[in-house]
Amino acid sequence: MPAEAILEVRDLVKHYPLTRGIVLKKQVGAVKAVDGVSFDLRKGETLGIVGESGCGKSTVARTLVGLERPTAGAIRYHGEDIAKLSGRALKAVRRNIQMVFQDPYTSLNPRMTVGDIIGEPYDIHPEVAPKGDRRRRVQELLDVVGLNPEYVNRYPHQFSGGQRQRIGIARGLALRPEIIVADEPVSALDVSVQAQVVNLLERLQDEFDLSYVFIAHDLSVVRHISDRVAVMYLGRIVETGTEDEIYGHPTHPYTQALLSAVPVPDPEAREHRERILLAGDVPSPADPPSGCRFRTRCWKAQPVCAEVVPPLAVPEWFAGAAGPAHPSACHFAEERHVVPSE
Repeated sequence: MPAEAILEVRDLVKHYPLTRGIVLKKQVGAVKAVDGVSFDLRKGETLGIVGESGCGKSTVARTLVGLERPTAGAIRYHGEDIAKLSGRALKAVRRNIQMVFQDPYTSLNPRMTVGDIIGEPYDIHPEVAPKGDRRRRVQELLDVVGLNPEYVNRYPHQFSGGQRQRIGIARGLALRPEIIVADEPVSALDVSVQAQVVNLLERLQDEFDLSYVFIAHDLSVVRHISDRVAVMYLGRIVETGTEDEIYGHPTHPYTQALLSAVPVPDPEAREHRERILLAGDVPSPADPPSGCRFRTRCWKAQPVCAEVVPPLAVPEWFAGAAGPAHPSACHFAEERHVVPSE
């Protein structure tokens, strides 16, 4: 039986208003960064969220940790809608949902020592660690992420990119959260360093019983670390399932196109793979297409795609099919053989 969901996101919406005028600003539209996203996160699992730049992945991350207020929808942590909380109640919940940011060069204050950066959460939540015990805890965290505990008095510029990201991870662990939201934590790092950081995250997940929301645009990294995967396009989830379902039996045309673009190291397998090239550019989130948002770039598009929004549901034809059933938001969803990298 699957574990109980500790985080439930339902119909999450985040719109940014577009205004006109200097003094009397009038709203003339909205950027629909996130427009009806729903998913669950279970205890001890990693949910990977993938998609092109601008699809709304980072906005989802920022709303989960409270850096952005959702326009509509619910974010339930153990059944409590944290989107409606404020003040002390929100502060208490945010301790359990921490974030690791994308860029290790801008997410650390260059004027603070590593000890102060990792220990700052204790200033905000003093009940977690007594003042006399904070230096020891910071040194323990440095050791946990693979850095020398004696580096507490050094500054961020004295570290490499991979080491800085380890410092960011240590800061995220300081309050012993239950959930870590990792917003493209390895995209700014070299490939060799990416593997080290991903392996570190996997080890810490087992050691601290963490649940991850892992956001990335690199499908190979997501496949390595994720238990379940949600594919986003222009503010909405278009397909979701387990790692085997998404990578082994993709049914949405967008997912199939993404997987066909993943580099394949095996020359023989590469020769037999059909590359899917998408026409046109991603539409503006301020004026998304009617119906299916992917229809302007989809080779399967029919008139119904412009008129009816396809629900994120298991296709009817999946009953008795060879592949496992999983939801896909496409009127003409079907399996297509792709050869993604292992």
